[in-house]
Amino acid sequence: MPLHRDIYWVGRQWAVTGYGMQAIDQRLNGIFDIEVVRLWEDSLPERMHALNWVNVADFDKGLAAARRHYRDPDRKTAPSEESISHLKEESVSRLKDGAAAEQSKPTAETFDMRSEGLPAKFVSPWRIRRQR
Repeated sequence: MPLHRDIYWVGRQWAVTGYGMQAIDQRLNGIFDIEVVRLWEDSLPERMHALNWVNVADFDKGLAAARRHYRDPDRKTAPSEESISHLKEESVSRLKDGAAAEQSKPTAETFDMRSEGLPAKFVSPWRIRRQR
């Protein structure tokens, strides 16, 4: 499998790409490419270090770069205090105004695509008109 077009880090054997972590050597046909969801597996470094051809230092640098770029999906980030206080103030103001009881339904906009009276002419896209 060729390297993904989005490349974030390149080492000697490994690259961090939009796919995850990929081996640069194209003769491997993407067998050892690691998807983003598998970057955080606990046994991943041990399995890769057991392979004879892997440059361990380069793999570790690439894995660290990949984990910095792609955050752990299991780790939940706590919302900031500002956002919590803002939500509390907003909900209190809605209750005071009575807006929480009834919300208005947004109106749908109409799409008008008329070209009557306009000087337009449909021409084949492959035809080129040149002024002589």
